[in-house]
Amino acid sequence: MIFVLCLTFLSILVFHQFYWRRRNLPPGPMPWPLVGNFVSMFYPPPGYGAFNRWTKKYGDIYTFWLGSTPYIMINSYEKMKETFVKDGDTYVAKKPQGFNEEFRGGSYGVIETNGEVWRNHRRFALMNLRDIGLGKDLMQEKILIEVEDMFKDFDSTIGSIEEVDIPLRFYNGVVNVINQATLGYRFDSENYNDFAKLKNLLDFQNEAFNDPIVMIQAFVPALGKLFPNHSIQKILDGFKNDFYGFFNEQIEKNRKKVDFDSEESDNYCEAYLKEQKKREAEGDFESFSNKQLSNMILDLWFAGLVTTTTTISWAIAYFLHNPEVQEKIYEELDRVIGGERLITTSDKNDLPYMNSFINESQRCANIIPINLFHETTKDTTINGWLVKAGTGVIAQISTVMMDEKVFPNPEKFDPTRYIDKETGKFKKIDEVLPFSIGKRQCLGEGLARMELFLFISNFLNRYKIKVGELPSIDKSNETTVTPRKFNGFVTRRYL
Repeated sequence: MIFVLCLTFLSILVFHQFYWRRRNLPPGPMPWPLVGNFVSMFYPPPGYGAFNRWTKKYGDIYTFWLGSTPYIMINSYEKMKETFVKDGDTYVAKKPQGFNEEFRGGSYGVIETNGEVWRNHRRFALMNLRDIGLGKDLMQEKILIEVEDMFKDFDSTIGSIEEVDIPLRFYNGVVNVINQATLGYRFDSENYNDFAKLKNLLDFQNEAFNDPIVMIQAFVPALGKLFPNHSIQKILDGFKNDFYGFFNEQIEKNRKKVDFDSEESDNYCEAYLKEQKKREAEGDFESFSNKQLSNMILDLWFAGLVTTTTTISWAIAYFLHNPEVQEKIYEELDRVIGGERLITTSDKNDLPYMNSFINESQRCANIIPINLFHETTKDTTINGWLVKAGTGVIAQISTVMMDEKVFPNPEKFDPTRYIDKETGKFKKIDEVLPFSIGKRQCLGEGLARMELFLFISNFLNRYKIKVGELPSIDKSNETTVTPRKFNGFVTRRYL
């Protein structure tokens, strides 16, 4: 009798798991109880292999299970245009993640919020970033100040017998750009301890989320409970207290010195505080709260710092691994720039190979193995499948950037993909999507593109690099794509 009951229960479980739950969803890899397809992402990590295999087997639409939650994966540029672009409102919502709301203390910020909160604060952020110079000469001037400061730092190491941390110098410059934009000041010798503490926090966060068990606790909490000694909650609590503590302190410093009678603002925090005061005078104490402000600054920091510094470190790593690329870059720089003057965005059209190098670095670095989680806002149809409102959906950009039809031999680092054979000019390839696609495309894209061009081109124009050991470009031992770490020597190219 007991055997019959157990067999019946097992049969019902198998029927429910492997047929009933999947019957109205596009075909995809078989999910396992509790974990879904999550574990398959790590054979090998960080996930490209699994997503590419599934795309070849099931096509550009299939269902991927993250724990017990199904996500419809969109795996081609054409399908992304049909869904996330042409029908953007249907795919604009983010799917809430429990650990993220616990971390933030609710639904705050702009990366993970939806509806009016997301719409109003994204619009306000974009408007005020433009006001303080994004996309204008003013922002370029601020970035070039950091480039020159980076030069002073590198120059001071020339002739030293000790190798220098090359990515760290870029990090210093990029963090100053985003901190000026958000909080109105740059880090210097007087507040270096604040900078060092924040850098350690970000490094710790990168290392913590490279632990597979922490990833399981974040995205498959039912299984994560089996690993109490690897508590993601402890990691997030420490990270939250230190980061929010720093941001809240800076917000209050800004509040004390804001000229509320002036219409102009020189940083995002100041503009926000003025808008907050105006709304509170009208009786609105919710939409521009202090908690929302600290979360907005956190989001802008991550959007403007982590992805940019990670990409720069990978770009320099690819540069070091490819001597023929080095020769072509130096030849173009010598021919077009011909000296140590600062390169500006006005030079961009005259440096097609440099632009190609940066685009190929972004494609090959491919730092988001699985894109952010969205959900449908209403019932819709994808490839003939009826998809209910609230269904998870992901624009899987990492697969698109490895598409063999668009990028033959996609594992190869080849900047010539972007050079028009007839004109010799840079040609844009739409499938390079490092900033995602659709209405939730990265709001810091304009700033990031400017920083990547100005920091990388100026550095490579001024210096040659020598390293004792090449930085690794192997991702198969990491669950996330982390910045490259390497030391070396620099020498001036022009004397």
